[in-house]
Amino acid sequence: MHRLEAWRPPLHGVTEVLHAHFDEHAYPMHAHDTWTVLLVDDGAVRYDLDRHQRGAYGQLITVLPPHVPHNGTSARPGGFRKRVLYLEHDQLPAHLIGATVDTPAITDRALHHTISRVHRLLRTPAEAPAAEDLLAVALARLRTHLGEPPAPRPDGRAAAHALRDLLEEHIIDGLPLATAAAILHFDPAHLVRSFHREFGMAPHQYLISRRVDTARRLILTGQPLRAVAAGSGFHDQPHLNRHFKRILGISPGRYATTSAPSNPAPASPAT
Repeated sequence: MHRLEAWRPPLHGVTEVLHAHFDEHAYPMHAHDTWTVLLVDDGAVRYDLDRHQRGAYGQLITVLPPHVPHNGTSARPGGFRKRVLYLEHDQLPAHLIGATVDTPAITDRALHHTISRVHRLLRTPAEAPAAEDLLAVALARLRTHLGEPPAPRPDGRAAAHALRDLLEEHIIDGLPLATAAAILHFDPAHLVRSFHREFGMAPHQYLISRRVDTARRLILTGQPLRAVAAGSGFHDQPHLNRHFKRILGISPGRYATTSAPSNPAPASPAT
């Protein structure tokens, strides 16, 4: 029996997300034009890569390079359950293909946790920007595991403040991390880490907090909440509700009913 979900998220660099539970299916030899980042949540997978038998299970992160054939079958009775990110070929450098073929399995609990969070966020389209921040950090860590030496670190404080200023210009329409990195000429992971060190939060969290701030002002003008959500950059009203309550401890509807009118009538003179 197979259970499978597959979708293309609104996230630069990710061509497909796959969540599957296979009882008996065995993949024949095949290849992808993407990088494959695999987590096996239950059971174990036995596969062949470059004429060597490998295994994926437990807390291992398995990375399979583009255009290199591999197969896959359950290594235990009962099948396996897996989550996969298929990444555009340019998300990791081509010169790491050899290292990946040699050592496709990575042990790193923190990285496993980060990739799992990316999967959880990608179930909700509105959370794709938060997933982008985490994915940038995960890819940088993967590159290090695969033997790429870290690049010299530029001024982190300058990067953080430059990104904040750029985000301020795009509070409503948003700005993909990849676009910001290209504009500012910084590595995406460096931007995320520098921003967190400087301001104590991820870039996406900053953007959400500023959108909540914008929504507060719009609520005080008496606009309906659907218009407030659209006017402050949220995906929809439930998205606004969730983050507004998380930050302010009160729902937008409650905030609207307990707020003073924006133009209170003048008090009548005493007689």
